[in-house]
Amino acid sequence: MNYVTKDAVAAALPAEPTVLDAVIIGAGVAGLYQLHQLRERGLNVRVYERASDVGGTWYWNRYPGARFDSEAYIYQYLFSEELYKGWSWSERFPAQPEIEQWMHYIASELDLRRDIRFDTGIASAHYREDAGRWTVTTDSGETIDAQFLITCCGMLSAPMADMFPGQDSFTGRIFHTARWPREEIDFEGKRVGVVGIGATGIQVIQTIADKVGELKVFIRTPQYALPMRNPKFGADDVDAYKARFQELRKTLPHTFTGFEYDFKYQWADLTPQQRLNVLEEIYESGSLQLWLASFAEMFFDAEVSEEISEFVRNKMRGRLKDKKLWDLLIPTDYGFGTHRVPLETNYLEVYHRPNVEAVSVRDNPIVAVTADGIRTADGTLHELDVIILATGFDAGTGALTRIDIRGRDGRSLKEDWSKDIRTTMGLQVHGYPNMFTTGAPLAPSAALCNMTTCLQQQTEWISGCIDHVRGKGLSVIEPTAETEAQWIAHHDETAGANLISKTNSWYLGSNVPGKPRRVLSYTGGVGAYRQKCDAAALGGYEGFAKR
Repeated sequence: MNYVTKDAVAAALPAEPTVLDAVIIGAGVAGLYQLHQLRERGLNVRVYERASDVGGTWYWNRYPGARFDSEAYIYQYLFSEELYKGWSWSERFPAQPEIEQWMHYIASELDLRRDIRFDTGIASAHYREDAGRWTVTTDSGETIDAQFLITCCGMLSAPMADMFPGQDSFTGRIFHTARWPREEIDFEGKRVGVVGIGATGIQVIQTIADKVGELKVFIRTPQYALPMRNPKFGADDVDAYKARFQELRKTLPHTFTGFEYDFKYQWADLTPQQRLNVLEEIYESGSLQLWLASFAEMFFDAEVSEEISEFVRNKMRGRLKDKKLWDLLIPTDYGFGTHRVPLETNYLEVYHRPNVEAVSVRDNPIVAVTADGIRTADGTLHELDVIILATGFDAGTGALTRIDIRGRDGRSLKEDWSKDIRTTMGLQVHGYPNMFTTGAPLAPSAALCNMTTCLQQQTEWISGCIDHVRGKGLSVIEPTAETEAQWIAHHDETAGANLISKTNSWYLGSNVPGKPRRVLSYTGGVGAYRQKCDAAALGGYEGFAKR
């Protein structure tokens, strides 16, 4: 494979800027498909990617236990039946190595790597009002002059890694899960600490518990968790899901969350026993269906939320032998589904192992990392050889605010979003003409969606919008302030009606000090969001300023 690296680019930088029709930031699920679409339209387009190969999320998150929690056969591109059927998954929820191989398959089949600059980050992107174009600079010193700037940076790609004073003083190994070393880590006999028990932390903990000498899990916020059922796929299974291609292509874009299942029960229509039967049946499916397609009322009605939450709590209590663990691991102060719900495999049982200790840091927080380990507020030093930070991300915004993006009149996206997180449908931002975003705030793709479903839709909308601009002989497009205000009002009204907005989690940016509070994901549903995006396009992008 012929990769173009940062060093190669730096050695041959032209005296004049590289002129492109479009710059795409990121070579993950969105960036690869965006490149394919724009290249098919004849645009001169290039992707810039910090990693050394394609994959995005599935390049960076190579920690032990990393895997899908969307069923593999729906986490795929649906624009090509041949491409879909050309890859066969080995199990329902494959692990990171297989997913990364699939991303390589996509890049190779579509011959995408020739238009990707690897090992190259974007340092800045400044809009030039006089030219209606963007000046983009890379960390290797290249300057690009482009009409369109398309950010495919990922919604969870800005890790919260610098969390505690003294991290640099630790004499062992310390790393964030999203920056896991490529070499194999030897855990045998090691004293390992994991900070955080969100979806990532759970995957790490359940995978390494039997491989380490001692494992200390630092727990602040308990998490609801559902057991994963992950059967292997034989040839008949693969043939069966491939035969569903046309069905999936037709239905996935229109369900509430872009998954194959959707809400079909009404709480009030069922007796208590019927409700329990439904919950039991769905729970046994071993997927995210209990969260994303059981009873929609759990997101709006506090009594329904509490009843379903207690159902899940009881399931968790039944697996935890030590009642002291209930307070540490089972939530009681927020409802099931209002935070991200992880899937797990024998995760709760890990805490029964003699080499595993659960350390509560809710009322006794971590105050520092020392040369020898982690110190909590009560003065206890937990001596460790390895510290794993499963401490999450600056979701939705962080990947963009860590780039110096400046729009009209030099306005800074970082400064703008530090005051108020605003977008138009998560696709454009007023004041930043010709900049398109995927996986950005105020769209389902920020959190509440099967990511391939939503990112395909967003990149297709962007391609259609660029077609419109070019087809009409225009050069610039951006949402008006009024259009953006209308979308934000609709977004906030929708979010305010559900219980997600009443909690504290990364869904509202609560994990990032000083981040403006707003539900990051559009909660009106994937199908409804698609309809609104389609309406904007069919209406000739009314409400967008064009010239």
